[in-house]
Amino acid sequence: MTHFYEPRLGHGLKHDPFNAIVGPRPIGWVSSRGVNGVINLAPYSFFSAFNYVPPLIGFASIGRKDSLNNIEATGEFVWNLVTRPLTEAMNKTCDALPPDVSEFDVAGLTQQASRIVNVPRVAESPVSFECKCTQIMQMQDIEGQKVNTWMIFGQVVGVHIDERLLKDGIYDTANAQHVLRGGGPADYFDIGPEQLFKLYRPESWQAKT
Repeated sequence: MTHFYEPRLGHGLKHDPFNAIVGPRPIGWVSSRGVNGVINLAPYSFFSAFNYVPPLIGFASIGRKDSLNNIEATGEFVWNLVTRPLTEAMNKTCDALPPDVSEFDVAGLTQQASRIVNVPRVAESPVSFECKCTQIMQMQDIEGQKVNTWMIFGQVVGVHIDERLLKDGIYDTANAQHVLRGGGPADYFDIGPEQLFKLYRPESWQAKT
């Protein structure tokens, strides 16, 4: 038996399964600077990397939120890695706050100046990407109708990595304690060495890269 549904007609389940199937996903924990100088920090569950050279990342803002407004105005943002010790702080930054209140203060996080962009990173996070915005696209459906979601793309122009996570020149994903967003109203996952396995690409593919 297979449960089939057309999204436009509803899924007929307790909770939309789409997010759970497309996951777990990295969290786009994005810091940005408002035109009033207030630093915003917000997590986005629709986030990923899209290109190697140059390195491009992107996240979706469902609704016009402070991050979108700030990045439109300044053209800059920082992505910060969410790790298991930072989960509670990240969750606090989900709260809807007035534009003149910084989530850094509410979550008890430290602003660390970036090297290239004029947006601080999360000092407690072991990895941060300084980014300059390349594109902002309002998404549309198959009928060409605009939907209330914007895709924000940025080129990574600076990378900060805690040296503890570099083992013989290789980033140690297995022990970095990444936290990923799953489905349901409250499902998250973390990564550990027990999930690691090796799978090398065919030699013919490697020769092309």
